[in-house]
Amino acid sequence: MVPVKSFMIPREKFVTVPRDTDAQTAARIMRDREIGSLFVTNDREIIGIITDTDMVRRVVAAGTAATQTTVEQIMSAPIMTIEESKTLLDANDLMAQSHLRHLGVTREGKLVGVISVRDLVVFLTNLPRK
Repeated sequence: MVPVKSFMIPREKFVTVPRDTDAQTAARIMRDREIGSLFVTNDREIIGIITDTDMVRRVVAAGTAATQTTVEQIMSAPIMTIEESKTLLDANDLMAQSHLRHLGVTREGKLVGVISVRDLVVFLTNLPRK
């Protein structure tokens, strides 16, 4: 089976926002870049992840003011991770069990990438059909 590292987005390509960024600004960044998540930082350290789902559940559905809510208040932390040598099937199982759409990818305990449900769909779509 294919290892997670083959389909992960490497850390160098992460789009990050400082922890005091307001939710509306973060949502606009995701919209403009056509991405479903941002990593939240405290200086250079990644402290969490905010996703489009977090925006819907923790801002819109809660009736919270998007311009007065920081990403730190609504981010998911700590980031659930999977080791880069694990398989895409392992990632799929972990996402399904945890009800997550994004997993951090680690190498020796350090965050080196991210994989999403969308990445798994791309992989499955490109499998040869019988």
